[in-house]
Amino acid sequence: MKTLTDADFQRAAATLKTDQATVRAVCVVEAPRGGFLPSGEPVILFEAHVFSKLTGHKWDQQFPDISSRTWNRTLYRTGLLEHDRLQRAVSLDRDAAMKAASWGRFQILGLNFQRCGFGLLQTFVNAMYQNEGRHLDAFVAYVMSYRLDDELRAHDWLAFAEGYNGPAFAENHYDERLAAAYASLAPAPDRPVV
Repeated sequence: MKTLTDADFQRAAATLKTDQATVRAVCVVEAPRGGFLPSGEPVILFEAHVFSKLTGHKWDQQFPDISSRTWNRTLYRTGLLEHDRLQRAVSLDRDAAMKAASWGRFQILGLNFQRCGFGLLQTFVNAMYQNEGRHLDAFVAYVMSYRLDDELRAHDWLAFAEGYNGPAFAENHYDERLAAAYASLAPAPDRPVV
């Protein structure tokens, strides 16, 4: 089964020492459509600015749609078209290309494979093709490696959003969306949890 299960959420919540609603809130906001395309490939976004930096800007002039000095939202495509962009970059520099893609349900940049608990980049990529449970495990390891688990436990959505998405998080109201998602998922304080 490729989709997240209750057992996956229970495992993640236990590792992060928080409640399942907290983990589910991040999941709802970060990847509302899931971690896989209908074709079976993991959802990715290819980050041309990361590829450019990792390759020393070598391909910027020749391939500006996959190698750009600055972040440019208009370069993104959807679905399998992102995989096409990735494959074009792989033909130029496989390692840099895999590191420059944001992978799976939690859109973790391949560059962070070690922070996600993987010794090899290829092992991380393989896990991203397996199932959303592996995506969630990578997310948990990533959060813990950056010590963002305290922010999750405290429901400090502002600090978590900035740590997870960087300083531009406010453009997408990421912290507000996390707070709203959590409020909709958490049990009411006066209602017993079943």
